[in-house]
Amino acid sequence: MATLYDRTDIYDLFENVEKFQAVKKHWVKVLEGKEIQSLLDVSIGTGSLTLPVAELGISLYGSDLNGEMLAKCKQKADWHRVPINLRECDFRKLTEKFEETFDCVSSTGNSLPHVPNEDLEKTLEQMDRLVKKGGYLYYDMRNWDKILEEHNRFHLYEPMFTGDTRVNLVQLWDYCADGSMEFHLLYAFEKNGRIVQKEVFDERYYPISREKVIRKIQELGYRKIQVMCHPAYFEQVPPERADWYCVMAQK
Repeated sequence: MATLYDRTDIYDLFENVEKFQAVKKHWVKVLEGKEIQSLLDVSIGTGSLTLPVAELGISLYGSDLNGEMLAKCKQKADWHRVPINLRECDFRKLTEKFEETFDCVSSTGNSLPHVPNEDLEKTLEQMDRLVKKGGYLYYDMRNWDKILEEHNRFHLYEPMFTGDTRVNLVQLWDYCADGSMEFHLLYAFEKNGRIVQKEVFDERYYPISREKVIRKIQELGYRKIQVMCHPAYFEQVPPERADWYCVMAQK
């Protein structure tokens, strides 16, 4: 099964200055009014959703299970001239790689639902062990409650361009009997009216309700819990109806 996470060239296909600044604007909103000097992203990937944090004067750390993604993240950090400390590890075993604690521990990019719900809870426990007293836990993910309610099979994206090549992306969603979901990502690269390249990737997810995750972090001792749209500055839609949302909670 081909996974997008082994193809950093396609994963980062639409990286640009505008996207970088939009992500930075998101973090400015999330971090507003909070004393955060260090941040660890336990699913940093290539850094697309986290590197702008370093431009806000925050010491940035990252981990990921995929070494190729981390190598690309380091290249991008060097290009942006931002310092970063990266370690390769499974986010279910964070304390095997990290002994220090952080003002904020995060998981970005809808990464938590990559593992079964019981493993997700273990991951939240691992993340919590690295959060300083009074610090923050952050995550963002798709709105799985909305996905399961609407039960759509096709998720269409507006065509995007890289140079003179038009990229068409369609996601086909399969709802599996065991409660998981199979996402099929279909990329078609078009030039001069002809398809010149096709790429297909498959990803397995384990939907989890917003209420269940929040209940778990409450059990871990988090009380000040903010639920926002993702990106956080997008306030036209209530978080419960948005396609993506994020949570920032203080310990």
